[in-house]
Amino acid sequence: MSELGTDVLVAGGGLGGIAAAIAAARLGRKVVLTEETDWIGGQLTAQCVPPDEHRWIESFGCTASYRALRDGIRGYYRRHYPLTAAARADPAFNPGASLVTRVGGEPRVALAVLQGLLAPFAAAGLVRVLTGLRPVAVETAGDRVLSVRFAASRWAGADTPAVVTISADYVLDATETGELLPLGGIEHVLGRESVAATGEPGALPGAADPLDMQSITWVFALDHLPGEDHTVAKPASYDCWRGYRAGHEHNPHFHWHPKPSFDSVLFPDASGKFSVWQYRRVLYRGNFAPGFLASDVTLINAPHNDYTLGPIVGVPDAERERHLDGARDLSLAFLYWMQTEAPRPDGGAGWPGLRLRPDVTGTADGLAKQPYIREGRRILAQRTIVQQDVAVDLRRGAGGAEHCPDSVGIGSYTLDRHTTTRAEHHHRTALGGTWPFQIPLGALLPCRVQNLLPAAKNLGTTHITNSCYRLHPIEWNIGEAAGALAAFCLQRRLTPHAVGAGTELLSDYQGLLQELGVELAWPKLGPSLSYHKWAIRRRHWHWAETDRMPTWSFPPWSAS
Repeated sequence: MSELGTDVLVAGGGLGGIAAAIAAARLGRKVVLTEETDWIGGQLTAQCVPPDEHRWIESFGCTASYRALRDGIRGYYRRHYPLTAAARADPAFNPGASLVTRVGGEPRVALAVLQGLLAPFAAAGLVRVLTGLRPVAVETAGDRVLSVRFAASRWAGADTPAVVTISADYVLDATETGELLPLGGIEHVLGRESVAATGEPGALPGAADPLDMQSITWVFALDHLPGEDHTVAKPASYDCWRGYRAGHEHNPHFHWHPKPSFDSVLFPDASGKFSVWQYRRVLYRGNFAPGFLASDVTLINAPHNDYTLGPIVGVPDAERERHLDGARDLSLAFLYWMQTEAPRPDGGAGWPGLRLRPDVTGTADGLAKQPYIREGRRILAQRTIVQQDVAVDLRRGAGGAEHCPDSVGIGSYTLDRHTTTRAEHHHRTALGGTWPFQIPLGALLPCRVQNLLPAAKNLGTTHITNSCYRLHPIEWNIGEAAGALAAFCLQRRLTPHAVGAGTELLSDYQGLLQELGVELAWPKLGPSLSYHKWAIRRRHWHWAETDRMPTWSFPPWSAS
C-alpha cells in the first residue's frame, strides 16, 4: 500500500476540485488532486455537460480563473481549428452555437484546457493529479480528518496503485456525491427536507425523504449523417420507456412535447420551437471551414433521458448499479426512438442517420463516462442556504437575495429542480426565478469537523437551493474559495471556523479572494434566469449583440 502526505488533499477532480487545487497552489501550498475517472473536469468533461450559465456571464458574475477557463476553450479552437473568418473574429465565439451556453465546446477540448491550467503548478511540484482512484475509507481523530484511503477504480491505469493512503493538513471533498462525508462520519444531509426543518414552501409537508433527489442523466454524443443507417440495437427496456408516463405527465416520456407549453423539435427549423439538437450542440458546422465537418455534433441531455426510477446515492451498491444501468438503457432507448419512431416534420418517422460519437465522449459506446449527477450529500453546515434566501417570489419586497457579509463568491441560476426519484413527486418542478445570490462562508463550514471543507455542490444547501447552486461557474467558485481558505488557514495557523467568527480575519480572507479575482457581490440586477431560459422567454434563438452587458475590468488571472 502506498502512502503520501501533502498540505491539501482534494478528493474529486471535477470543476470544484480543479479550482480548489489551483487556488491552493497559487498560494504556495502542495496539493494532491484525485479523480475516480481517467478525465478530470467532472460535469464539463466526464459527464459531457456544457456550461449552464447566467445571462451576464460574458461580462461579469464569475471568478477570474473561471473566465480563464472559458477564454481558454475559445482560444483552443482559434489556435487549432479551421474557423470561418466571422467565427474567428467573434469575441463571444460559441463553437456549438448552442442555446444553453455561449461557450459550448467538446469535452475533450475542455479537458485539454483544464490540464493546461494545472500544468504550471504540476511543473512547479505544487499539484499532483492522480486519476483512477476512488475514496474507500476516511481516518479521523476527534474533529479532524487525518487521511483518506483510496482504491483503484475501473478507470485505473496500469501505473495506478491498488491502494493509496493520503494524509493532509486539509481535506477538501470535491467528489460528485460527497463521498467522504459518510466515510468519515461527518454530519451531512441527503435528499429532500421537510417544511418543519427548513420552512421552505417547496420542502415536503410531512417527514423528510433522504431518497427523494433530482434525477441523473446519462448524456450521449451524436452527429447526423442523412442517408446512412446507424440505428442502435433495440434496448430490452425500450417498450417500457416508450409508453412510460412520469407522475402527472399526460404525454409519454418519448415525445417532442416534454411540457404542455414548451413545444420542442429535434433539429432547428422555422417554427421557433425549442431545438433539442441545438440546446447542447458542441460543434456547429457553420463556424468552421466548408468541408471540415460532415455534421454538427451535439450532446443529448434532455427531459427525455432524465432517469427517475431511483437514486444512486444513499442506497446499497447493488441498487446503485441497477439504477446506473437503467439510466444508460434509458438514454439508448431514447436514441432508438429518435432513430426509428420520432415524428419528422415531413410526416415520416425517425432519423436513422443519427450516429453515436464515442470519440467525443472518450468511451467505447458514445455515452459519457459518468451520468450527470445533479445532487448528492451536503454538509450539515454552520449556515444552510434556504429557498427564502434567494427565491424571487419570496423576496419581492427585499429587491434581491439575502445579503451575506461573509460572501466568498457569487452565483446566479433559477431554482431548476429536475424530476425527482420518488414516484409521488414524479414531475419536474422548476420552482421559479432567483435573485443573483452570494455564496456565504458559513455554508462551507461543517458544524463540527475542523479541517474538511466542501469544494463542489456539497456545501450547506437544501434539496431546493442545490438546484441553483449546482451549476458549473458556481461549483468552480465554491472550490476556489475552499482551496484559498485552506491555504489561508495554513499560512495563518488557524481554522476555517476562526475565519468565519473573526471580523478582521474574514476581511483579510475576503481581500485575498478579491486579489485572486473572486467577485464577492453583484451590482443591482433583476431576477436571474439561465441565458437559454431568458432567450426562450424573449424568443431570441441566437446571441444578439444588443443582449450583451458592458464589459467590466477584472484583476489579471495570474499567480499573486
